[in-house]
Amino acid sequence: MSSAGREGIIKMAASSVSAIAGGDSARLDSSAALRLPGGRDGRDPARAIKRGPSRLPRETVLATQRDRLYDGLVRTVATHGYANATVTEICRAAGVTRPAFYEHFDGKEAAFLAAYTHGTDLLLTVLERAYGEDVGAAKWREAVWRHLEILLDVLAGTPAFAVAAIVEVEMVGPEARRKKGELLRRFRMFFSGAPALPDHIDRVTLIDTAIGGVYSAIYQRVATGRAAELPDLLPVLGYFVLAPFGLAAQPRPAADPAAQRPRVVLPCMPLFLTPEQP
Repeated sequence: MSSAGREGIIKMAASSVSAIAGGDSARLDSSAALRLPGGRDGRDPARAIKRGPSRLPRETVLATQRDRLYDGLVRTVATHGYANATVTEICRAAGVTRPAFYEHFDGKEAAFLAAYTHGTDLLLTVLERAYGEDVGAAKWREAVWRHLEILLDVLAGTPAFAVAAIVEVEMVGPEARRKKGELLRRFRMFFSGAPALPDHIDRVTLIDTAIGGVYSAIYQRVATGRAAELPDLLPVLGYFVLAPFGLAAQPRPAADPAAQRPRVVLPCMPLFLTPEQP
């Protein structure tokens, strides 16, 4: 892929996030194109809302609190596990009071589901928009490589979100498992450009099997504390997805040696809050 093509994906991701988050007021640079929950410190002074009468519209104050609670929740769940994370710890990590927490959410489960839905929807929306533009101009095999690479880079860049959304989601309850099922079904669209299969092979079943296999491989890395190694799975996962369609023997499209595609990496924040942090 050319240098222009690589840069186009990153810029597209940034513009997609900007549009989802509110247009020009949320414009992001390409190095932080996807800012998933858990990627920032909720107590960062730059995100603080000053006490007392505020000139900020109430909608802005509430949106800022909610965004910080997403970050605080994801980082707390990644550190302690969903079962052991408390509302008090989530509020401390977000720098938000308990009354403010309950103004947004009925409880811990509702907060987790909101953060999970927000983060996964943001990630899938960006990937879907990229795929919609990509698959028309590029072969499906090339699109598979490219989007697997972006997915693995994004999750590796935000390990707290990877832990919460892939591992701890299993601990939350039936509604979380239902949402996870919806998420996995959304990945079916990335097979829209795949070659035809033999008549005796059920296409949907095979696609769901491929999606489940990719998810399982990612789960194993994240669950064992190796989220940073996710990009190393690219050759295996690319082969695994392409093999049923008779494309695995073909090598990955040659990269432009003059310019490596910038990795789509989210702000990598520590998973553990230390006493020194505000």
